Amino acid sequence: MDKRTFLKSLGLGLGAFTLSDTTVQAAIDIVPQVKSLLRAKTLKEGDTIGIITPAGALSEEETITMTKEVLTYLGFKVKEGKYIRARYGNLAGKDQERLADLHSMFADKEVDGILCIRGGNGASRLLPYIDYNLIRNNPKVLLGYSDITALILAFYAKTGLVSFHGVVGSSTWSNYVVKLFKEQFIENKLATFTNPVKAENQIIQYKDRIQTITPGIVEGTILGGNLTLLTGLCGSPYLPDFKDAILFIEEIGEKSDRMDRMFCQLMNAGILAQIKGFIFGKCTDCGPEQAYGAFTLDQMLNDYIKPLGIPAYSGAMIGHISDQFLIPVGVRVRMDASLGKIEYLEKSLI
Repeated sequence: MDKRTFLKSLGLGLGAFTLSDTTVQAAIDIVPQVKSLLRAKTLKEGDTIGIITPAGALSEEETITMTKEVLTYLGFKVKEGKYIRARYGNLAGKDQERLADLHSMFADKEVDGILCIRGGNGASRLLPYIDYNLIRNNPKVLLGYSDITALILAFYAKTGLVSFHGVVGSSTWSNYVVKLFKEQFIENKLATFTNPVKAENQIIQYKDRIQTITPGIVEGTILGGNLTLLTGLCGSPYLPDFKDAILFIEEIGEKSDRMDRMFCQLMNAGILAQIKGFIFGKCTDCGPEQAYGAFTLDQMLNDYIKPLGIPAYSGAMIGHISDQFLIPVGVRVRMDASLGKIEYLEKSLI
């Protein structure tokens, strides 16, 4: 009896993760990483967007209400996941419940795209149980960031699906974000991302500055997401191959010693040695600790990134901020580290 047959005999096949109160053991991962790109369909007004909470729990009903209002404003119908109001510790329900909502949205022929209502914690717990064949056979837009990085990278590694690092339902949907959303998902434009220019009454750029670490222009596959989630996947089969990739990362609320440890992990895992370009977004509420000798972000970038000699810059509008880029993950881009420019070279949807 092979592994797949054995697992199915126990009711634990990749597509048979049942909702029970018993402890479910992780299915043995036998789905290899893929190289071919998988794209979802472009959205249109009137399509149905499924909303799910695959990570942290929601604290207020209003978060769901506002998410639905945003999608309705954009011209979409909304379908709620069955367990979006569930809670298990700090998670949005037990693993079985959150997984059931994820699977049901991909399996539902009436659902055209999927928006995560929030990040938080817990998406990585789902990775061994996901039915990647279901994802592969039903490619759909998946949008989220922060903890959703785990799903974005695992889907790309296991199925080749292009997912999107950007706002969640609970984000502030500014006019800038709505513009990017329409251009990406409805018009399927080739995106170009640069930070906003200075205000007319200012002689230099004071806000949203970029900092060039190493100048240069490079082309490659853009991969990345939240630094904590990315390093947490090191050594697992859910982290994509970073050879010749352009790596982007963002973070929030981390102390400098933990940040240094994560950069060190990327180095020791061989990821930094493989990449062709590097982009650091925003590190919201990350400043150095109130202690003598604490590392700054600039020092860490100089220690770990500058010696690579590859085009690199920091300050991109990526991360836990209101006006953030909407990054398709897994397609080819051209990056100019001197200008702080990301230019997409291929479509992210069909």
